[in-house]
Amino acid sequence: MTKYIFVTGGVLSGVGKGITAASIGSVLKSRGFKINIQKLDPYLNMDAGTLNPGEHGEVFVTDDGAETDLDIGHYERFLDKSLSGSSSIMAGNIFDKVLSAEREGKYLGKTVQIIPHITAEIQQEIIDAGKGYDIHITEIGGTVGDYEGLHFMEAIRQIKRKVGAENVLYLHVVFLPYLEATKEVKTRPAQYSVKDLRKLGISPDILVTRSDYNITPSMIDKISLFCDLEPEAIIPMVTVNSIYEIPLIIEKYKCADLISKILGLTSKSPDLKNWKDLSERIKKDKKSVKIGLVAKYLTNKDTYMSVIEALKSACWYNNVNPEIIWIDAEVLEKDPNKAKEILKNVDGILVPGGFGSRGIEGKIISAQYARENNIPYLGLCLGMQIATIDFSRNVCKLKNANSTEFNTKTNYPVIYIMPGQRGIKKKGGTMRLGAYPCVIKKRSRSFDLYNSSSFEKKINGQDILIEERHRHRYEFNMKYRKILEEKGFVISGISPDGKLVEIIEIENHPFFVGVQFHPEFKSRPNKPHPLFVGFIKALVEGKDNKNLKADKF
Repeated sequence: MTKYIFVTGGVLSGVGKGITAASIGSVLKSRGFKINIQKLDPYLNMDAGTLNPGEHGEVFVTDDGAETDLDIGHYERFLDKSLSGSSSIMAGNIFDKVLSAEREGKYLGKTVQIIPHITAEIQQEIIDAGKGYDIHITEIGGTVGDYEGLHFMEAIRQIKRKVGAENVLYLHVVFLPYLEATKEVKTRPAQYSVKDLRKLGISPDILVTRSDYNITPSMIDKISLFCDLEPEAIIPMVTVNSIYEIPLIIEKYKCADLISKILGLTSKSPDLKNWKDLSERIKKDKKSVKIGLVAKYLTNKDTYMSVIEALKSACWYNNVNPEIIWIDAEVLEKDPNKAKEILKNVDGILVPGGFGSRGIEGKIISAQYARENNIPYLGLCLGMQIATIDFSRNVCKLKNANSTEFNTKTNYPVIYIMPGQRGIKKKGGTMRLGAYPCVIKKRSRSFDLYNSSSFEKKINGQDILIEERHRHRYEFNMKYRKILEEKGFVISGISPDGKLVEIIEIENHPFFVGVQFHPEFKSRPNKPHPLFVGFIKALVEGKDNKNLKADKF
């Protein structure tokens, strides 16, 4: 029968539940267990698709097109596993199902309540997601004590009776703050957090204690006494330089052994060679490359979480350290002369995805600068579209060419709304979402990068067939294909039916690639995405050959 691990958090938000859950999953997977993982969020949204990325962070998209919380990205990276929409459940989705069932008369006239109807639906989501796995990990979003999360807490309390106490383990992640006045780490907030959890009927089996400072044995003993846990069940987790060290820390404190013992599991010896090798690569002394990330959501860098992690992984693979230079697209837009001074100091330029017209002209300037100065460029989703706009305006002389997202009256709509998207008013889940196939033509840079990597692909005659994840409404307008191609614009990746452009390149350039999809979602710390690997390799080569950067802007 499936075993269940429930991960909760206390003291404050952002304590690291998601990374902890993902790390535990990776260590258990290394022991031969079949693992699945899931997050339950208290938001009344149906999914993460309409959440403001500047406030909530990245919207991570799965193969099946689910718009999820960014923790799902951590899960995939640590477990090296593609997840589905069942791994990200929000309260709005739960309430919608229950209320729809009530409208259909499925409750036979009974009064619909939080208990048992909402809690039962939550439990069903957990059990369904765990079917077929040895261990199913469920992270509860928010912090113990949040009013909006009480129904989730009650659901995971009740589930112990439903699946059997021997099949359930509760793991609580708490923060130990440092008090500057007394120069000491305080354990009292953690003690009260466990007390709050117990008031809800849940006693933690394991406590992960997070701190920015050293956690001493005496602190562990104090927590053990007041929280009624054996010292071995209290895992000290001090802040580290890289999140990818955490699986090794989990193993160091024998957390997986304790989990196996509590759940009555027999496991084989762990194989953590990949994590050890990665940790050594990260710590190794090496030169740095400067990556200019031209963005618009700079108030919350979590908006670009997967992009940042993909860049890091590709840099470590190429034996360099990433130095990410955050560039405000609006600053470039307001002062093109200042843009030159900013952009000339980076080794490569990356333009990520985004929505809306704010900062767009600044992003177009960055693509133009990269193209004209032989600086490696990687455009993701919107980054591919703005590279197309630059080429249309400045090479093909299509004056004021644009996307209809930013100018509905442009004379040259080189990027336009997908026909099937016109007239749609509801925004949630209405885009081209999830994995779509792409045929990559031979004799292109993209073909060489995918072909030389371990990325999952199929040979399609002389071409390569891949699948990548999408999240957008606007597409390349095929009406302008011939005009652009005559000037050196290369369409190297296209949908199997030939209707949708997926990858563009520019001839005679060290590295200029734009993709309509989001390759960052499929990058892994131990298996960096081939496009990111190629981009960073070009940065390294360009850094070693300064002649590539003749100033033409």
